[in-house]
Amino acid sequence: MANRGDRGGAKTRARIAAIASELFLERGFDDVTIAEVAAAAGVSKVTVFAHFERKEDLLLDRLPDVIDVVRAAIRERGDDVGAVEALRRAVLALGEERHVLSGLGGDLEPIMRTIAASPALIGRLRTFAYEIETELAAELDADASFAGDGGLAAALLVAAYRTVAVETVRRRLAGEDLGELATSHRRRVNQAFDAVEHGLSASPA
Repeated sequence: MANRGDRGGAKTRARIAAIASELFLERGFDDVTIAEVAAAAGVSKVTVFAHFERKEDLLLDRLPDVIDVVRAAIRERGDDVGAVEALRRAVLALGEERHVLSGLGGDLEPIMRTIAASPALIGRLRTFAYEIETELAAELDADASFAGDGGLAAALLVAAYRTVAVETVRRRLAGEDLGELATSHRRRVNQAFDAVEHGLSASPA
């Protein structure tokens, strides 16, 4: 019974996010109110806020997936796989799947245009970068097999991947061939993780 309720809650959340996103892309994020989203979805404002802490999360509803990916990569890896390598594999898998979080999937142009026009959405992305960095640092520090500085590693990894993903999105919006871009994305992810991993394993001066 609880499982059916959970599935119903997830379906309600997904429906609200889809309707909100459609409204935001049509009219602009700042010109749509939560009340209008609730009315279009046939729910109350209370229900909207029960599923989404912030208005920004209605459009950026896939961001929590990043935390799930990070946790699963570190906690469920094999005994012979290091934490950084596990994260590399998880990130590469997102690209192979053309997951929207890789910058290789989804209809990016209207979403990026909407984000660029809203200081609130830009601010939310910046805040989330800090949130995922904090979460990753906590996971690394709690991992008995990780001998490095969790905070430093998290900062480097988040910055490295953000750089790769932003460039992937920029090139995709410029109209580059998706197959060629996916190959380039994979190469740059590996370069970024190699640089971080080798830097973390280097002896301090």
